[in-house]
Amino acid sequence: MVNLVAAQKPLLHFLVRMAGLRQHTVDVDGAGTVLTFWVPKDKVPKEKGTVQDITTPAPAAAKEASRPAVVLVHGFAAEGIVTWQFQVGVLAKHYDVYVPDLLFFGGSTSPSPDRSPGFQAECLATALRKLGVGPCTVVGFSYGGMVSFKMAEAHPDLVRSLVVSGSVVAMTDSLSETTLEAIGVKSSAELLLPESVKGLKALLSVAAYRKLWFPDRLHRDFLEVMFTNRKERAELLEGLVVSNKDATVPVLPQKILLLWGENDNIFNIVLAKAMKEQLGEKTMLQSISKAGHLVHLERPFVYNRLLKEFLASVTANPQGVTGD
Repeated sequence: MVNLVAAQKPLLHFLVRMAGLRQHTVDVDGAGTVLTFWVPKDKVPKEKGTVQDITTPAPAAAKEASRPAVVLVHGFAAEGIVTWQFQVGVLAKHYDVYVPDLLFFGGSTSPSPDRSPGFQAECLATALRKLGVGPCTVVGFSYGGMVSFKMAEAHPDLVRSLVVSGSVVAMTDSLSETTLEAIGVKSSAELLLPESVKGLKALLSVAAYRKLWFPDRLHRDFLEVMFTNRKERAELLEGLVVSNKDATVPVLPQKILLLWGENDNIFNIVLAKAMKEQLGEKTMLQSISKAGHLVHLERPFVYNRLLKEFLASVTANPQGVTGD
């Protein structure tokens, strides 16, 4: 029987290709760690299977021709292009859009036992540099937001500005316990790696503001396609949590936009407001009404408008965005 979710992928890939993106795989370390991407077609390395060396700067002519770069980093329930399907086409009209699959999503994998968001961030930063990406805006959702915060902290020369939705700087012991208790689950894996139609329905009911109805067959097909690499992803969830005593709020030089669903039941708006104060004066918070954790999917037109306004502001004023 045809998997209805998998059957939609060729159409999605066709639309993304029409927007000017192509699939490409980057060898991160020469030891088996690879990241799959959708990248602008004119930025795909010319020779198949090759990537630009991290120490080699992009040619001056290419730099001049480049448009501002935007990197879209997905969350935990789906790979990159599925997560950002309503943003890619809109942004690709004016920006060089890069959509990576983090390790153990899509075709990305690694033999390394490191499951921390810091390791994900280092692999992503290395891959972007190998693709010739210079200072860029990184847009991170949920788990991808945590990875994005790590990359912004470690590579301020690469991450010029940052947009984060439904995420936190770090998942501490206490925050994890409070969040899981509020949702009514025993573990992150129980919520984010459902094994049954009932579990997937529970995840969607928590993540979305509006009640979503799909036939059970569609739920089963989604489970089959979107929740692969369960062992490794469970380890990623374990690698997220840090002890309260080890958690610190980094001093980030970038201009940051926290773009939130007003009705987010996983990381609520109160938490977002507290994070804004912790991150300092270069951080803005904008909320979108009638939207939950999946704000970019539930209210894509509003989300895209606010995102484009922020991108226009940081593009118009590149000086001072990461200055002292």
